[in-house]
Amino acid sequence: MESCCIEQFLEGKTIFITGATGYLAKILTEKILRVQPNVKKLYLLIRAPDSISAKQRFNNDKTVFPVAGDIACNSMGINSELKDEMCREIDIIVNSAATTRFDESYDTAIRTNVLGAMHVLKFSKQCSKLMMLLHVSTAYVCGEKEGLILQKPLNYGEMLNGSSHLDIDVEQKLVEEALKDLQDRNATEKEVTLAMRVLGIERVRLHGWPNTYSFTKSMGEMLLGHLKEDLQLIILRPTIILSTYKEPFPGWIEGMRTMDTFIVGYGKGKQKLAMGGRETITDVVCESVICIYSVPYVSWYKSVHLLTF
Repeated sequence: MESCCIEQFLEGKTIFITGATGYLAKILTEKILRVQPNVKKLYLLIRAPDSISAKQRFNNDKTVFPVAGDIACNSMGINSELKDEMCREIDIIVNSAATTRFDESYDTAIRTNVLGAMHVLKFSKQCSKLMMLLHVSTAYVCGEKEGLILQKPLNYGEMLNGSSHLDIDVEQKLVEEALKDLQDRNATEKEVTLAMRVLGIERVRLHGWPNTYSFTKSMGEMLLGHLKEDLQLIILRPTIILSTYKEPFPGWIEGMRTMDTFIVGYGKGKQKLAMGGRETITDVVCESVICIYSVPYVSWYKSVHLLTF
């Protein structure tokens, strides 16, 4: 499909993007505004306690509207009046909000990557004219398998190591009980964070995923697939995201991410070697063109994994 078709599709559409201050969502927002200036409206969810704080984090114009909220909260923390207005207007939702730290505190990771996905889904079902929900996941929900890995939906409760059934409610309850126990013992904030990281690692090892990030993103996918009903759902599973490939200009990146620390270390002469196989092909993503269409179409990535439900 030609890019002009996608530009035409975006014309007059109202789009809601979560994780708006994140690197990926910034690229998406810039691309939409550049290729289709006649997009009707962009609602950008910004984690902030109120609208004033949200506007301080984002300089808006007549097309772009910062929305104060947090996907970890019910109704994403959006006030009811604004929520009703959004639900009447939104055509497309892009959920790119996530915590991506591999050893994130288990409570934080579940709250954002699991319950957050469910909150976005519930919100999506209230949008009367919604055409699709695009959820950004990760290729590593498939774990550390070897060989050809089919891009198929994760069944609710499925585990990578083939052991007993994964119960997401049980995982959430374990977190709640652990937090209560820590509170009863008057644990410090540092002790709580450490305990939650350790709990996450323990649960990851039990269920067969490589880290807390990929495990909680997997549970988020499971909930979406299990509860979506007749909602048009598309899941993107990018691998390692690096700098831009071409647009808005080659090589743009914000901060140091993923492989960048190794590249910078080598460039500065501080990292003399890196462990790895000489014949290994590194699967990375160079952001290039961002496309959304009613029929799933992506030229967004040089390397991308896509699922349609």
